[in-house]
Amino acid sequence: MDETHAREVLAAAGLPRNGELLALGENAVFAIGDIVVRIGRGADLLERARRELVVSEWLEAAGVPAVRAAEPRARLVEGHPVTVWHRLPKAVRPAEARDLAPLLRLVHRLPAAPFALPGRELLGGVERWLRLAGESIDPGDAAYLRERRDGFTTAVAGLAPQLPRGPIHGDALPRNVLVGPGGPVLVDLETFSCDLREHDLVVLALSRDRYGLAPAAYDAFTRAYGWDVREWDGCAVLRGARETASCAWVAQHAPANPRALAEFRRRVASLRAGDTGARWHPF
Repeated sequence: MDETHAREVLAAAGLPRNGELLALGENAVFAIGDIVVRIGRGADLLERARRELVVSEWLEAAGVPAVRAAEPRARLVEGHPVTVWHRLPKAVRPAEARDLAPLLRLVHRLPAAPFALPGRELLGGVERWLRLAGESIDPGDAAYLRERRDGFTTAVAGLAPQLPRGPIHGDALPRNVLVGPGGPVLVDLETFSCDLREHDLVVLALSRDRYGLAPAAYDAFTRAYGWDVREWDGCAVLRGARETASCAWVAQHAPANPRALAEFRRRVASLRAGDTGARWHPF
C-alpha cells in the first residue's frame, strides 16, 4: 500500500484525504486534527485491528498509560481495516529506552486479560512478507529465511522462561512510546499478546547489538526494569527468531524501494555469516 492508495482509503472512509502522513509501514498512519487514523495493509488484519481497540479499553481501565480509541469499532474500507484514535499531545522530548521500563513493568504486572489474547506470533508474518517481496529478492534468501523460521518456531516453543507468562506489548521499542506532558505513553498496541514476558525485553537487547542503541542507554533500561534478559539462557533463541522476522519484514518493501532491498541483503548476509554484531539500519 503506497501513500496515494492510503489517501484514497481515507477519502472512501469519509475522512479528509490531506491528513498529515505520520508513518507508512505495516499501517499507514495519518493525523487529522485531533485524531489519528490507522489504515492496515489488508483485510486479513481486521481482527488484529479489532483486538487493538479492545486492548486499549482494557489498558485504560487498568490505569496503564496508552493511546486511546476515538471510535470503538474498526471499519473495513475498500479491503483495509481503519481505526480512529485520539491524538496524543505533542512530545516534550524523544522517547528513550529508559522510558519503556516503567510501562513494561505495569504491563507485565497485569493479570490475564478478560478476553482472548493470542500468543506472540513473532514469525507468523514471515511467509506473507516474503510473498510480498516476490521476485525482487533472491529465491535462495527466501528459502533460507523459511528454514530459519521453521527452526526457531520449534526452538521458541521449547523455551523455559525466567519470568511468568502473561500480557506483553510485543514490540517494545522507544518508537512505540510518546513522552508527553504527563510522562511516557504506550502506542501501537496491535502486537499485544499473552506470551513470554522475555519477548518485550529481547527487543532492546537486539537494538543494542544490531541497531546502535548505546550500551549506557540499554543499561539504564535494565536498571529501571530490574533485570537483564541477556542473563537468561533462552535469550539467543528469541533474538534469532526476532532477527529472522526482521529480515522478512524488510523484504516486503524491496519491490518498490532500493534502500529496503539493500538493507535486506545486508541482514541476510550477516545471518548467513553468523555475524551477530553486524550493524543493521532501522527501516
